[in-house]
Amino acid sequence: MPTALPVPIQFELPEGWRAAPPDEAGAPGAAFVARHPHPDAGFTANITIGGDYRPDAATLSEIAHESVERLSRIATSVEVTSHRKIGSADAPGFTQTLAISAVVGGVARNLIQSQVYLSMLDIADPRKRAVIRLVLTTTASQYPYVLGDFQDFVRTVRPDTNAAS
Repeated sequence: MPTALPVPIQFELPEGWRAAPPDEAGAPGAAFVARHPHPDAGFTANITIGGDYRPDAATLSEIAHESVERLSRIATSVEVTSHRKIGSADAPGFTQTLAISAVVGGVARNLIQSQVYLSMLDIADPRKRAVIRLVLTTTASQYPYVLGDFQDFVRTVRPDTNAAS
């Protein structure tokens, strides 16, 4: 069952990408999933959106590392190939790229994940910090062709100030 985001956001999908039910896309814990129109060797690149309230003092870097630890429990191997802070003091973010070897649908695959973590305050209660997770998962060979779409998508993500509380 899809998970609701802790704060409402708005975004625009890249051209050709289509929304898919998270359960059917194999991402039941995600709030939203979009799929690329052209699979690569039987794997469909996807963008997932998720998030949680984080009342603790964990930095975005530490939260990103938690993701690596979770993936390491289910994948054959996970390597952080790059990471850096993004955004500003008012709108902090963190991004990391992972090289993942995993068995997906019974097939051994080399995948790349680009993960972006955005810290947002709850508009209804600014004392609450939410962390929104934006993740692109793709085959290593398709990554150079879909990364630009993901970067364009990330630039459109913002709090939805018109959403009902």
